[in-house]
Amino acid sequence: MNVNRRIFTRASSIAAIAVAATIVLSSCAANEAAPASTGTTAPNALSGTLNGIGSSAQGAAETAWIAGFQTSNPKVTVNYDPQGSGAGRTNFISGAADFAGSDAALKDTEIATPSPLCKAGTKAIDLPVYISPIAIAYNVDGLKDLKLDAATIAGIFKGAITKWDDAAIKSLNSGATLPSAPITVVHRSDDSGTTQNFTDYLSANAPTVWDKPAAQTYPYAIGDAAKGTSGVADAVKGAANSIAYIDESGATGLGIAQLKVGDSFVKINAAGAADVVAKSPVAAGRGTNDLAIAIDRKNTDKNAWPLVLVSYMIVCNTYDDPAKAELVKAYASYVASSEGQSAAATQAGSSPLAKDLAAKVAKAIATIK
Repeated sequence: MNVNRRIFTRASSIAAIAVAATIVLSSCAANEAAPASTGTTAPNALSGTLNGIGSSAQGAAETAWIAGFQTSNPKVTVNYDPQGSGAGRTNFISGAADFAGSDAALKDTEIATPSPLCKAGTKAIDLPVYISPIAIAYNVDGLKDLKLDAATIAGIFKGAITKWDDAAIKSLNSGATLPSAPITVVHRSDDSGTTQNFTDYLSANAPTVWDKPAAQTYPYAIGDAAKGTSGVADAVKGAANSIAYIDESGATGLGIAQLKVGDSFVKINAAGAADVVAKSPVAAGRGTNDLAIAIDRKNTDKNAWPLVLVSYMIVCNTYDDPAKAELVKAYASYVASSEGQSAAATQAGSSPLAKDLAAKVAKAIATIK
């Protein structure tokens, strides 16, 4: 593992929970804190190690979840390596990770290739545990309150709009100081669920410009590529006149564009992102207890933020090792609990699961064995 990988979090959350400096986000918390909900097993009775790999967008939330869970379960070590969503699913399927974090649900082909950790004849399931808006973040000196619509975002990230003072951008930003400078596009280099959600949004809302299907790998040869949420954040901060799509948890210190939703421009907000997810159906054709969400990208309700990602905890519904199942079930129960969701909101700015969705997730977790 690369011990130098960093996870970026909101500055305001530092006082709440110390962010681990290493790639393995394990925390040995004090025993005197109030017990958290850990499933059917009494707090402090569990012991063992859980290894997770996956979403870098989910990384800051995992820091909070690990700290909270280990406070109540000091004999358990939870490690999380934020390599990216694709790496998470690959390592889970190979058996190298006990669970995966992914900003995209398992593909049909991945479901058909179960992890060797899962009991023979059973499948993995997707548990939505983290909801966050995706920011269009930029680094342009003197530019504030940038406004963009889906077609203009698509033109920028496709490479059809190449300068900041392009007529399409100017028409949306009357009175703004737009430099006559080339736009540096930054996108993910790795197999990314954030890319999947970003391209899905553009495919739905700007199909005449964005002529590629939703994908987890960036579909155009343009701009600079960076790995993970922190890599994209570093790249944008280091490059003048740059722009990127990034989970909001990684956008601290950067400008964030307003998004045109319907006839209005909306500032990024976790509540609007969560409301879009709450009004979206569970994807059709999934297995029992699988809660992949078919996000309604065309939601135009007031303050809606349809450029949203749902990040999943991917687990076996039935593990071959009952002891491992007990640990996964307890950790997932904490992650999806009101306490766990509140901790993630504080640390990463995510929005807690809506009541109905939280109930569905809890019901699915209860079936893990």
